[in-house]
Amino acid sequence: MGQILFLTIIFLALSSSVRCNHVYSKKDFPKGFVFGSSTSAYQWEGAVDEDGRKPSIWDTYLHTRNVANGDIAADGYHKYKEDVQLMVETGLDAFRFSISWSRLIPNRSGQVNLKGLQFYKNLIQELVSHGIEPHVTLYHYDHPQYLEDEYGGWINRRMIEDFTAYADICFREFGNYVKSWTTINEANIFTVGGYNDGNSPPGRCSQSRGNCSLGNSSTEPYIVGHNLLLAHASVSRLYKQKYKDIQGGSVGLSLFTIGFKPCTSSKNDGIALQRARDFFMGWMLEPLVFGDYPDEMKRTVGSRLPVFSEEESEQVKGSSDFVGVIHYLSATVKSEPSSLSGTAPNFFSDMDVSITFFGNVTTFEVRVIEENIRFKIPYIQLSLQTLKCYQSIFLSFFFVFFLFLTSMLLSHGLWKMS
Repeated sequence: MGQILFLTIIFLALSSSVRCNHVYSKKDFPKGFVFGSSTSAYQWEGAVDEDGRKPSIWDTYLHTRNVANGDIAADGYHKYKEDVQLMVETGLDAFRFSISWSRLIPNRSGQVNLKGLQFYKNLIQELVSHGIEPHVTLYHYDHPQYLEDEYGGWINRRMIEDFTAYADICFREFGNYVKSWTTINEANIFTVGGYNDGNSPPGRCSQSRGNCSLGNSSTEPYIVGHNLLLAHASVSRLYKQKYKDIQGGSVGLSLFTIGFKPCTSSKNDGIALQRARDFFMGWMLEPLVFGDYPDEMKRTVGSRLPVFSEEESEQVKGSSDFVGVIHYLSATVKSEPSSLSGTAPNFFSDMDVSITFFGNVTTFEVRVIEENIRFKIPYIQLSLQTLKCYQSIFLSFFFVFFLFLTSMLLSHGLWKMS
């Protein structure tokens, strides 16, 4: 991780390979390029009520709706050794997983669950002993339900202190072997799904947006996004002050990114393109780089958008050693001013553009390589150029294509792990 890494050429080359059926292998990638698989605790572990684990907001969200849940999932809690062996056989270099906060700290006392702690230590040792790098995500949509019940979770600034205390335990217990830490997974899309649309935990939104019993889509997405950034900055500062010199790791935040392009070459669609980028990516990215939200968001959202104090701005700016780019989708953007007029204000009415995704979004049957990457890299690269001026931090792109890219290439017969 010694340089800013842009992968445009690699993925454009791969897109051409899809058409000519050339088979690529690891030898075709730069030295040090890391391939791995990725998952989250709730999607993988199962063992929902074993060894002291208590409910997270994922458990509550799915069980109250009587839909499929993660009670068993992939049973990684019991089968982690088998899964690591599959990684070895596949030739993977890394495994990105998240820690279940409610398994590690199952109640409000803050006492560590020793059985949960031992599970993660065993997993990390299993990975390291087989030459696989552990990449850890601290938060993947799943804070303990007791924090949601006590003060509303991320809508309350008290969450910043609790999240930092949880991260401190993780750094202390696992940091000797973990060198890559992601504080919050897909901070932007978690906020939109959980607090604007109500279609992911904790399922909060205005009644006009969905079937939610609690929430306010006009304010909560921005409040939560603000608190996520402050929590990330707090955890990053903790790591730098207490652990970095000893452990030598890096701390970053990941975003869900969409490859936008204008529907037409008109000036209005070009403006719409920038609005979409500002709302989806600049919302989180610009505070990390410049210490404040995009001007377009401040103008549109107005007083509903929280304001960073001068001290907070300095803490957030430059707080990421890397930015995780998680990417599945691309879309065209069209200017349709007031297309959502008459509706109560929310994230999408504030953005006020028409978005059409490529491919079948519901099944993720999308054109992943060429069209998706091409439209994203220049925007992110331009946004991050300023960081080269900061002498105190190092920024790299941590592209979390991992399992998605590898499995796609395998399914097309375009990859061999050798």
